[in-house]
Amino acid sequence: MPPLGGRLAQAPGRSAADGDDTGPVPIRGTRPAPPSAPQPVVAPPVVGDDTPTSTVMATPDSGLPVTEQTPGRAGRNLPAAIGVGVGLVAVIVASLVVWRPAFLAVLVAAILVAVVELTGALRAGRFRPPLIPLLVGTVAMEALAWTRGPTGLVVGFLITALAVLLWRLADGPEGYLDDAASGVLVALYVPLLAGFAVLLLVPEDGATRVLVFIATVVASDVGGYAAGVLFGKHPMAPSISPKKSWEGMVGSVLACMLVASPFFLLGLDGPPWGGLVFGAAIAVTATIGDLGESLIKRDLGIKDMGSLLPGHGGIMDRLDSLLPAAAVSYLLLSLLAPV
Repeated sequence: MPPLGGRLAQAPGRSAADGDDTGPVPIRGTRPAPPSAPQPVVAPPVVGDDTPTSTVMATPDSGLPVTEQTPGRAGRNLPAAIGVGVGLVAVIVASLVVWRPAFLAVLVAAILVAVVELTGALRAGRFRPPLIPLLVGTVAMEALAWTRGPTGLVVGFLITALAVLLWRLADGPEGYLDDAASGVLVALYVPLLAGFAVLLLVPEDGATRVLVFIATVVASDVGGYAAGVLFGKHPMAPSISPKKSWEGMVGSVLACMLVASPFFLLGLDGPPWGGLVFGAAIAVTATIGDLGESLIKRDLGIKDMGSLLPGHGGIMDRLDSLLPAAAVSYLLLSLLAPV
């Protein structure tokens, strides 16, 4: 997703585009070094690392190759990212306005793609979560959430987790614990959390509930990004995402409050202060979700979960903050604006 909590100001050669957690990738070209001047050697970057590339000093007699670091290439394609983002929002709003079940179909399709992306990313590491029971379980969870409510969602998750454990038995004992645990993680992280968005959709005013949830998360992204670029100086989690800043986090909270409050006053008949509480909670939750996915990608040594969306990465890269925020949105709206 666009950087939740904001980004620090971009260094020359780095794109300020949304969601780019990688540092500048240097273009290396070998050239003879002047006899008297030591030259920097660019250490190979770690895939998925967004820390600046480290350098060591090399001299003609040091035995190290002498290379030159040229300006880094741009990261995200910002115009493409904006265009894709606007298109996704248009599809979501249209499906909610025209026919609520249409949004359910859009959501299920996106979650299925996200499950494939996350499973593929885990398989690139040392894990082999079984894909087929996860895909079938995804459809079952969302269908049960729509027809049976929270109880149906929980039952669907338990059945899916059991199916993952049993399915993996066919591949033998080697790596069983890692594979089974990663499969249950996928089921919990993607379709279970997405099921709370389905629960938001069920009531008669479900379209409004989904809109306030999505609009507030988008506000967190945009507000945090803008504040981080303009004012970001203090890193929030430098070991996970060095470009996130505390100044950006403040921007996220303020933007979320600003967007959520009108929904509570005009669309949900909630208390006047409900939008402030909801906005602050979603800003924090969305930021944690973004950091959590960044941590997974760093552990797996990848930059993006996929490449389906130009300028964004994969579907899973757009859902990182939405998934946990869906659960918090459902809980808070049940308390602050009950049906």
